[in-house]
Amino acid sequence: MSTTDYTLLNRQLEALLDTRDWLTNSAQTCAFIQQTLEALNWVGFYLQREPQLLCLGPFQGKPACHPIPFSKGVCGAAAREQATQRVDDVHAVADHIACDADSRSELVVPIVHDGFVWGVLDIDSPQHARFSQEDQAGIEALVATFVRQTDLPRFV
Repeated sequence: MSTTDYTLLNRQLEALLDTRDWLTNSAQTCAFIQQTLEALNWVGFYLQREPQLLCLGPFQGKPACHPIPFSKGVCGAAAREQATQRVDDVHAVADHIACDADSRSELVVPIVHDGFVWGVLDIDSPQHARFSQEDQAGIEALVATFVRQTDLPRFV
């Protein structure tokens, strides 16, 4: 796997997000990540539109699971703990929610705005251990850019 220039990607995403609209920026962010990073099979947002429940938002990939409670799976853990979850082997996670049987590894970054969990950015890969510490830091920086440039509504 080649080294990804996340500084460059962050500048490109910043330029792409030319509106404050959350829906447009969410869709653009998913498409941008899907097209610029290697070995991904799903990129998308899950939004807290009901208390303690993540609802499917804009995404790129196969049809996805909906809804996901905070109490279940890797996405639920990211929302519940307000901490990024980087999983090398999703099949080793007891309560992993298998939306796509081809997914082997996963990176989920919580989106916390004004102390409130707005949602998560979920990224799946068919490769085992696809995401490194560098990828985690880079994706967290992209999420920070998304948050900074987007008017995030509070759904609940």
